Amino acid sequence: MLEKSYPYYLANKAVKSHRKLDVIDKYSGKVATRVALPDPPVLDKAIGAAHDATLAMKRFRPYERQAVLEHCVQRFTQRHDELAYALCVEAGKPINDAAGEVGRLIETFKIAAEESVRINGDTLNLELSQRSAGYHGYTRRVPLGPVGFITPFNFPLNLVAHKVAPAIAAGCPFVLKPSERTPLGALIIGEVLAETNLPKGAFSILPLDGKHAEPLVTDPRLKLLSFTGGLVGWDLKARAGHKKVTLELGGNAACIVDADQHDRLDAVADRLVFGAFYQSGQSCISVQRILVHDDVYDALRRRLVARVKALKAGDPKKKSTFLGPMIDEAAAERLEEWIAEAKKAGARVLCGGQRKRNMLDATLLDNVPRDAKLQRMEAFGPVALLQRFMTFDEAIATVNDSDFGLQAGVFTNDLRHAMRAWDELEQGGVIVNDVPSFRVDNMPYGGAKHSGIGREGVRYAIEDMTETRLMVMREV
Repeated sequence: MLEKSYPYYLANKAVKSHRKLDVIDKYSGKVATRVALPDPPVLDKAIGAAHDATLAMKRFRPYERQAVLEHCVQRFTQRHDELAYALCVEAGKPINDAAGEVGRLIETFKIAAEESVRINGDTLNLELSQRSAGYHGYTRRVPLGPVGFITPFNFPLNLVAHKVAPAIAAGCPFVLKPSERTPLGALIIGEVLAETNLPKGAFSILPLDGKHAEPLVTDPRLKLLSFTGGLVGWDLKARAGHKKVTLELGGNAACIVDADQHDRLDAVADRLVFGAFYQSGQSCISVQRILVHDDVYDALRRRLVARVKALKAGDPKKKSTFLGPMIDEAAAERLEEWIAEAKKAGARVLCGGQRKRNMLDATLLDNVPRDAKLQRMEAFGPVALLQRFMTFDEAIATVNDSDFGLQAGVFTNDLRHAMRAWDELEQGGVIVNDVPSFRVDNMPYGGAKHSGIGREGVRYAIEDMTETRLMVMREV
């Protein structure tokens, strides 16, 4: 179902190149296809084209932007199976999960199509004193201008969608650098965008490696940098000059299971296993730390161990597979080393812990020391940690004892505890009675502390890509 090769996109046009980037099937390790690799000067041309398209995109009417987004929804729906297969191959994502991500791609573009025609302003009452009698104020949101995007490997469709769709809705030309490890999804999105009547230069999609992407960070012609990835994002922000910067930099998400969950432990265990091991844990909001009240700890641990041992691992192209490969062998080796470090410091492996190439068993541990890498850093793999707590105060303090703060989950029937978690957890979002891995594409999504700044979610991204313009009118 894959083409033999794919072009990159410069100023809306497909471009072939004699330089090729191999796209590796993450399960077999074989070359699945190749994509055209831009020469380094192409990025400057792309930024120049986006800059030149600023006025044309600003004049591109909301209903025209909506029509582009609706075309994408239609074409992505028609190409659903192709997109899912490409995602399964390039990211190693189990085919059922890949199909789910295609659904979210479509949903995100649908939301953007709706939002594109309701980017509104305000009427201001300026007659606050005799001095301003007869004055009236009005605001509207206008496009920020050309923007730059850098996306990671783990959601090659949906994380691209959360940048591209709001940019089109807002009227901003953009340059996108998808991960060079998973470029296919972004390039297929580019193929669909090239079918539309977007103004010339409205988009470029370039699968460059990171060392050649510096102008996306430093070029003053770009008015915003939106980066999703690792903690290197803070360094990018420091080099970005005067441009606006939004960052989503991951986490080590915690989930609290309160003492009153005796009757729901089977359902809680099901959701925790999904949240921890979906996509081999390669999600910024994957459940990493599970905090369980002492009253239900042993019963929940038994349920979790049984469910984790039963997970089907293997070829992601098979519908029966739940756990696929990690993105590469180096990532699996790193996590294997962290598990060994924790064991040496006294942790107990309840199940899993074995690795073959880039396949790491779903792994559950307890008694992991607070200073272990598995506690302090982002695992980004199929590993979860169990720990007891005695009081809800203790659980809140443990969750907050982290440099990260993207999302947290709380299973509780106590409204007071739910409200306290919302008030006191240092997180971008608190998910009550579900795992922190839950996300709907219209909700604000982003973190506190080292997890980043700014919010994704279509409407919130549009706000970042537009600015308020004021008009004051005096009665004469």
